[in-house]
Amino acid sequence: MFLLSNELYFPPVTEADEEGILAIGGDLSTQRLLLAYRNGIFPWYTDDEPIIWWCPNPRFVLFPDEIKISKSMRAVVKKQTYSFTINNCFNNVIKNCKTINREGQSGTWISEEVIDAYTNLHNLGYALSAETWKNNKLVGGLYGVKMGNIFFGESMFSLSPNASKVAFIQLVQHLKNEGVKLIDCQVYTNHLESLGAKMIDRNDFMRLLEQHL
Repeated sequence: MFLLSNELYFPPVTEADEEGILAIGGDLSTQRLLLAYRNGIFPWYTDDEPIIWWCPNPRFVLFPDEIKISKSMRAVVKKQTYSFTINNCFNNVIKNCKTINREGQSGTWISEEVIDAYTNLHNLGYALSAETWKNNKLVGGLYGVKMGNIFFGESMFSLSPNASKVAFIQLVQHLKNEGVKLIDCQVYTNHLESLGAKMIDRNDFMRLLEQHL
């Protein structure tokens, strides 16, 4: 495991351990985060840990053309149970991702430091949010980073049944229309597997980065 200094540098991703941990330390400066994403690396850690940088193998991804939408979800989307927006309230989305517990998780990795860092990325046009609304109330959403023709998903939340799935499905369609070829889901979840995400070898993932960034 590599200990980062103040230098803007990451070791080769092939040096990640079996869990996918590549390095620890450093900071969440805009320059370091952009360097990380360009190299297939992302931060994921808790408040009582140093910053941990990951590049797991295999990698969990979704190709927009391969999204799976069940009949029941198609009905939810078609009924327009929820309205959908992009970048309407990034700050509220990331704060909900911080506070809303997800199934199988005892807490959240999103700290105030993370919120500040990704808000900076949003203000610079790199990070975006997708929102679902019901009766003019924010009930679901997600945020991530878009670079080139790749979207790196970070976190999502839901306060109403299927609200985050609707946000994801609608966002994938929007990104597909913008030419996005790959959505990085980072690590496995049942939730995203049901929507078509799958594991690919890290070498294949890195080749896709080179092709589409």
